[in-house]
Amino acid sequence: MSAPPTSDAELAQARALPPPAPPVVRPPVRGRTVVLGLLALTAVAWTLVLSQAGTPVPRLAEVGERALGLLTAFAGAGQDAPPAYTDPERLRLVGRLAVDTVVMSVLATGLAAVGALLTVGLAARSLAGGPGADRWDATRRLLRRLLLVCVRALHVLTRSVPEVVWALLVVFLVRPGILAGALALAVHEFGVLGRLGSDLVDDVDRGPLRSLRAAGAGKAATLTYGVLPQALPQLITLLLYRWEVTVRASVVVGFLTGAGLGYQLRLDLSFRRWTDVALVLLAYIALVWAADATSSVLRRLAR
Repeated sequence: MSAPPTSDAELAQARALPPPAPPVVRPPVRGRTVVLGLLALTAVAWTLVLSQAGTPVPRLAEVGERALGLLTAFAGAGQDAPPAYTDPERLRLVGRLAVDTVVMSVLATGLAAVGALLTVGLAARSLAGGPGADRWDATRRLLRRLLLVCVRALHVLTRSVPEVVWALLVVFLVRPGILAGALALAVHEFGVLGRLGSDLVDDVDRGPLRSLRAAGAGKAATLTYGVLPQALPQLITLLLYRWEVTVRASVVVGFLTGAGLGYQLRLDLSFRRWTDVALVLLAYIALVWAADATSSVLRRLAR
């Protein structure tokens, strides 16, 4: 280390020097390795797809020409019939279907939330009795462990199957409509909320839980008075986030279950009514935006 300047000449020389460069912050080696690995996997995937015989590689000019033609059709240019977004009957129909879509998403989220709330305590390790829990007898502890594994497996099963596949299965059991779409969405969301909710319960402070157990509280009382007061704000926030996702997914599910905007989009695409397709897409975008804004307001109120 050099000695600090003492004379006036040394001080003037030190002031004339440029300021030291800020230290270069380099990402951790492990993070760079992960990023390079992901980039390599992406390159390999693209190479495999493009190297397959028969894989169409569209030209940029061709894609641009088709996109321009589709936008022109959405605007209704060159068509004899008036655009759908100037027809009051079509506007009322799309508005009614948007309401059906919201109803379907709310019903699905509510069903999934009830199911997750009933099982989240069974899937949480902090309530199943572990090394830090009370001394339970071996048989009782084993049964609770088995129940935890079964409930977690149920969560994995329901969330592993996409909503679209559940919709294809549900329409064999329930008449197509809003209820069928809501059930398909609820089954998938039940698994997602159950897993995320049990993780939240596992992350709460276990001190109050141990105090309640020492006072003789049962599992339901521990969950009600020890877990929910700590985890309820996060659970409400999580529920609202998942409602946003459900609103987006309800259009795809409605495509198969014959309900809401999704079903109307399917019909309009089948008959190539492009202005009607544009109207449904605009309604869908407005619906998602409204759900996002509503969810943001409710999340702020819940905090």
